[in-house]
Formats: sequence, C-alpha cells, structure tokens
Amino acid sequence: MGKGANLVPNEAGNEEIEELRTLKWSEIRQNKWIVIDSQVYDVSKFSKKHPGGETLMNNNVGQDATDAFISFHKDMNKVEKYLKALKIGKVVPESDVNQNEERKDELNKDFQQLRKLAEGMNLFKPSGWFYSLHFLQLIVLDLIGTYIIYKSGYDNWLTYFIAVACLVTTQAQAGWLQHDLGHLSVFKSTKMNHLAHRVIIGAIMGFSADWWNSRHFKHHAKPNTIKKDPDIRFSYFYLVGKIMPKEIGKKKKGWLPYNLQQFYFFFTLPPSLIPILSAAETAIYLTSRKRFYEMMWIGIFTVRWCAMFVPILGIFGMIKLLFLVRFFQSYWFIWSTQMSHLPMEIDYDKDLSWFRTQLITTCNVEQSAFNDWVSGHLNFQIEHHLFPTMPRHNLYKIAPHVKQLCKKYDIEYQCKTMSQATFDIYNCLKESGEIWYDAYNM
Repeated sequence: MGKGANLVPNEAGNEEIEELRTLKWSEIRQNKWIVIDSQVYDVSKFSKKHPGGETLMNNNVGQDATDAFISFHKDMNKVEKYLKALKIGKVVPESDVNQNEERKDELNKDFQQLRKLAEGMNLFKPSGWFYSLHFLQLIVLDLIGTYIIYKSGYDNWLTYFIAVACLVTTQAQAGWLQHDLGHLSVFKSTKMNHLAHRVIIGAIMGFSADWWNSRHFKHHAKPNTIKKDPDIRFSYFYLVGKIMPKEIGKKKKGWLPYNLQQFYFFFTLPPSLIPILSAAETAIYLTSRKRFYEMMWIGIFTVRWCAMFVPILGIFGMIKLLFLVRFFQSYWFIWSTQMSHLPMEIDYDKDLSWFRTQLITTCNVEQSAFNDWVSGHLNFQIEHHLFPTMPRHNLYKIAPHVKQLCKKYDIEYQCKTMSQATFDIYNCLKESGEIWYDAYNM
C-alpha cells in the first residue's frame, strides 16, 4: 500500500479498498515527487534502479512528467506494474490556477489528442523494408571500403580515401540506425530493439548502448536546459545561448576567448568529439559501473577491425584508419545534430509543457532525399523530439498536424534550408561570445 493511501469501506461496507489522498503542487515540489496523468509517485528510491538513470528521474521531480513518460515508454503495461507500487496520491484540483497554467493544461490536452491521431494513422508502426535496406547499406559500404583497402592499401591515396569515405558513411549511417533502435522504433519487441541496438552501436561502431541511452535520454527529456542537458555541458570551452554567457561574463570568468569561439569551435569539438571525448567517456562509464556485457560488444568491434585491417595495414595502420574514420564521422555527427539545437533557446528549466519545450529548443531542416538520408531524418528534429519512439520514416506525415497545433497556440515552427541551418551554428556561437565579452568587460 502506498504511504499516501487510506483504507475506506467499499459500497458493500464489508471490505476495505485503497483510497489515495490528494496532494497540492506545493507539497509535490517540496518532496520532489513526480506527477503522471494526475497521479503522484514517490520515485526517490526507484530512481536509482531506473534504466534511464537516477539523473534522468531527478531532472523531472516536482513536475508533471506525463508527456515525457508516454513519449519514452513503449510497453505501457510493463511500466505501469512498476508505477503501481510507487503511487502515493493524486493531484488536488487547485482553484487559484492562473491563465498561463490553464493555457498550458489546454495545450497538454491538445498534444495528447495529437498523439492519439498519430496512433490512429499507424505512424508508430515501423517499416521492415525501410530498416532492412538501411541495414543493407551498412554491410555493402563496409565491404566495399574493406575490399578497396585490401586491393590498394596505401599504394594509391585516391582509392585509400574512397575507402575511408565508404567506412565513414558506414559509421555515420550506423549512428542513425542505433539512434532509432535506442528509441525502440525499429522492432515491435523492446527486447529485440535493445539487442539490435547493442549489435549496431557495439559490434559495428565500438561504443556502448547503455552509455548512449543514459546520455541521450537526458537530452530528450530536457533539451537545451542548463545543468540538465548533457549536450550543452561544455562551458569551459564554449558558451552557448544568451543566459550562460552573461552569467559567466559577469563573474569575470573565462578560460578561453569565447568571443572567438565561432572560429575555434569548428577546429576543436567536431574533430575530437567521437575519436577522443566520446571514447574516453564511454570507457569511464563502463569501467566505473563494471558493465562487462557492454564491454564484450566493444570487444567484438575491436577484434573485427583488427582482423579486417591489421593483416594489410599493420597495427598502426589500422589505428590510423580508425582515427580518420572517427574524425570525419565526428564532423558529420556535429553538423547534422547541432544545426537543429545550438541556435535555439537555451535556458534553465522553466517547467513548460512538453510541446512548447520541444518547439523552442529544436528546429527543422527542409525535406529532401539528401537531407533525409544525410541527417538520418533528424531534419525533422521537432517531430522526433515530440514523438521519440516514432519511426523516422513517418515523421514527415505528422509534421503538418504539428504545424496546425503551433498555429493555434502562436508557437513558432522553425524550418530552415540546409545552408541557413549550417550558418546559424556560426551565428549563434558568435552572438553568445559577444554577450560574454560585453558582460566580462562591463
């Protein structure tokens, strides 16, 4: 029985049933409980066992996490079994709700209707053909790259870099596939998604599925949120948005000349993110948590690459090839993901509605066959953030309905050209650096 429950007689008067007490929002925030569909849950102990990690749960305490909960969980029957033991009460209807809160509640209801529409359109149903062909391109490109290396080695620099291009494309496209698997959007079975995720990101890419999930879900739950989104935690090297630069500048802090970050950003973070930073973070994550199962998959990748390339290139040649592939893959990844986030609003957690939060922190890039392929459909970043488990080949179908909801609530729906989105990375870094410089020299 939940600690907020009371026992009361039922209609017959001879049995007792559990009645949940009502709780005010002030009490919920004070005790750091979570609200899902008007029900209150004490997750203080369960958060340490949560697959997404304790930090992910703590980032949502004291708030209504209904939309986030529904968006991340595919097997609702399974998770509701866990929730039942954590339920302690329900939210009391408050009479002093202001107009903004009423508007927020109305938007939440409309978004839930939008989700039901998407379900009715079968937009959460993956296409076996789409993902089979996507996986096939990985195998073909990997084999072509390996074949060219075996035929030419270092003898011909042109063919060598064609091979590198094939292997880079393999890794980049594998990145988009593992992303879909991590969001449980490829198979109907959650177990199959998890297994295939480890195969792709572990055996093909050489990284950890657990590490990626723990980091990426925090980003999705609180995108561009200071102290909560790990994707913007690099203030020692770069300052983004308008809030952090001003705060750091007023404190007279500055490790680097941030007013020049729009130049050095492109020569520092993109080439180092995957080859160095992500590899080091993965190693620390796995060793500190003793995730030996995850290490096994990375071991398979290591053995595979050694078997494929050491015989022809030698050990140092293999390492050089891997670094080159990671180097160019990192640029591809940064460019495809950050053009949809860095130029958008970056602020502290304001506990806005799920819909509004995603729209002010993400933007889209125009649809085309090339844009869809090169970005793994993350040119539909808005729709992906609203519906993380929706297969990416269906994101364009829900986009018109998202635009209608934005129009109703006067929320800006940003969709840019690829060139504009690329230049906006430079522009936003320049603006943030100038804000820091002005505040620092006041």
